[in-house]
Amino acid sequence: MTKQRFPQYLSQPFLPYILRHLCLRRPHMADTSIKDDAPDNQHRLIISDSGFPPEERPQKTKRLASLDIFRGLTVALMILVDDAGGEWPMIGHAPWNGCNLADFVMPFFLFIVGVAIALALKRIPDRLMAIKKVTLRTLKLLFWGLLLQGSFTQDPDKLTYVALLEITTKKAQAKDLSPGQFSIFKLYCWHWLMGACVLIVYMAVSYGTYVPDWHFTVHDRDSADYGKVLTVACGARGKLDPPCNVVGYIDREILGMNHMYQHPAWTRSKACNEYSPDKGPFRKDAPSWCYAPFEPEGILSSISAILSTIIGVHFGHVLMHLKGHSDRLKHWVVMGFALLVLGITLHFTGAIPLNKQLYTFSYVCVTSGAAALVFSFFYILVDVWGMRFLCLPLEWIGMNAMLVYVMAAEGVFAKFINGWYYGDPHNTLINWIQQHIFIQVWHSRKVGILLYVIFAEILFWAIVAGMLHQLGLHWKL
Repeated sequence: MTKQRFPQYLSQPFLPYILRHLCLRRPHMADTSIKDDAPDNQHRLIISDSGFPPEERPQKTKRLASLDIFRGLTVALMILVDDAGGEWPMIGHAPWNGCNLADFVMPFFLFIVGVAIALALKRIPDRLMAIKKVTLRTLKLLFWGLLLQGSFTQDPDKLTYVALLEITTKKAQAKDLSPGQFSIFKLYCWHWLMGACVLIVYMAVSYGTYVPDWHFTVHDRDSADYGKVLTVACGARGKLDPPCNVVGYIDREILGMNHMYQHPAWTRSKACNEYSPDKGPFRKDAPSWCYAPFEPEGILSSISAILSTIIGVHFGHVLMHLKGHSDRLKHWVVMGFALLVLGITLHFTGAIPLNKQLYTFSYVCVTSGAAALVFSFFYILVDVWGMRFLCLPLEWIGMNAMLVYVMAAEGVFAKFINGWYYGDPHNTLINWIQQHIFIQVWHSRKVGILLYVIFAEILFWAIVAGMLHQLGLHWKL
């Protein structure tokens, strides 16, 4: 990339102060737009000062680091809850109703993808080319999902549907936003119409479908009921409890028992487990459904998850059409709080409980509202105040998220290291580090494992990702 040449009077040391003063103190005087035609295909903010003549107008390019940092935070949370959740069940997935730290990971990821879809597809003028890119990305996601069998790359359907909808409404991106608080909603009304259709279908099926009695064979060899055929009594509709919800019914009928997750989170519920929410033996009076499989990311719940991506796309549209920082943040924060309050109200009034495994509407609202507020926080901290250095490890992870996910969250690197041992399979380098550097030093397995995950996994891979970034190496789909 050739270096921009400026007139001599713009090369003085006071230039950064002038631009910073105009862009941050008086945002209404700055014309701010998004650019993502950089060599590394990362989104950038172009802030151009309208106070200079057009022929001498400087451009100070700022990386839209808030999106990378949010992505890095999400991957870091994924590693934390996966590898430390066994010792700290309060950060793992909620056994059924409720929302723990782990339950924010997937909707955060979908929200980020939604923002990225809006920013990435806006620069592709040809619809056919955009469809080809979306199709290729979908095939890559399917490939890595089948190869890794992990949550980061599965369920490409919801991403593909939203991307195709964004392509069909590309004409709206070129239009000027008309005055009014709800003009951006009107401009992309088809997106919200699709979201309304998704919600109506999900609610109608969830509350209107009859769930009959069902039975299954216990395949857990450690269970005293191994090989037995157990029956679950339902014969109802509109229930959102573990045995009789329609999400599980559809998955059992279409996917089949053998293709569903055999160790669902509900095994840690009070009805099943003596040490709930910790893992432990089943209660003697545990109901039969405690032994059954359940798919936490099934067919109907994946359809509902489209809503998280649509909300993320809307936030990307706000970045594209609203030019001032204050206008963007006002829109984001108000919408984030509104979603959060709506979801919490639905949950505590008993109307619709928070439930990640069913991906209920209240869960969509709470997690999307939280994502909106976290993204707004990083946007203020980094892209407005310029305090990027505080979040560099997360930014490095976000710029090489696929690499960190495969190596750390999926445990590919750890499995490779554990393949080398001395005498006994437990005598590996990783086990030695856990025991002698973390667990024995802190005299606590819980604290030791937590610190190991933070420093030996998250921080370690952040440094590796940072070094690769300095070399210009990024793993992209």
